This record gives sequence, structure tokens and C-alpha cells, in this order.
Amino acid sequence: MNRSFTLLLPLLLFFVSATACKPTNPTGQDTVGTTNNDKIQMTNRLIIRIEANTFTATLLDNPTVTAFKARLPITLSMRELNGNEKFAELTSVLPTNAANPGTIQTGDLMLYGSNTLVLFYETFRTSYSYTKLGRIDNPAGLAAALGSGNVTITFELE
Repeated sequence: MNRSFTLLLPLLLFFVSATACKPTNPTGQDTVGTTNNDKIQMTNRLIIRIEANTFTATLLDNPTVTAFKARLPITLSMRELNGNEKFAELTSVLPTNAANPGTIQTGDLMLYGSNTLVLFYETFRTSYSYTKLGRIDNPAGLAAALGSGNVTITFELE
């Protein structure tokens, strides 16, 4: 018994000291030396660049958004669909929690299925299910910026 205690004591002290030395940031503010993973965890702000136009969006806090943010920045060639949305297939799947929103709002950013990113530029009723990612804060001018055809869009964290 004494020999077991002698072997376990150094191990116990190592774990206690390792957890006690973890840096904390109780303010939640961005700090010097912040890594990309820290930035992913701290921000829910997204910049969307469409040619010369820039929009900001507020992202939700869910596992899909966390996985999406880990892939940013990303530039996608988004295709036109139905005169109300642009979409692009992502190279990997994201976790989903799809539900029918009833009405899509201009500026909604959603995931269809597990790997189709959709940016809506018109408000309309829908019977489809999506996983919500976020929404453009001020979508004025979004439809004009997106145009009627395919477009290249860059998504990055603010």
C-alpha cells in the first residue's frame, strides 16, 4: 500500500499543478497572443465580402457554427438558385440540427443538409429544413451585391 501511494503521489501532484497553471481570461476580451482557436471561441461576428461590398453578420452559438468557424476564412463560388439564394457545397460535412424556419428572411445564413451553405437575399416562406448559422446585420443592398448569377463570396471572422 505504501509503495502504491509513493508512485501515485507524484502523478497526482503533476495533474494538480497542470490544472492550476492554466491561463484564464475572465473578461472574455481579446488578448495579445490569441490563437486562431481562441478567436473562434470568442467571436460571433462574421465578415462577408462580395466583390467590393462588405457585410457583417452575427453568428449563433451552436455546434454547426463552431465547426463552420473552424473552416474560416473561406472563399466560395456560390451558385444562384430560385432568384432568392446563393449556395455552395462545402468540402466536408458539418453537424446539423435542421428545422423548418417557416419564413426565410433576407440575410439569413443557413446550412441545407450537412454541407450546403446557403445565403438568402429575399424573404419568402419555405417548407424545407435548415440549420441556422446566423444573419447579416443590415442586409440592405445584399440582393444588388449578389446579382442574378453566380458570385464569389469570402467568409471570415471579424
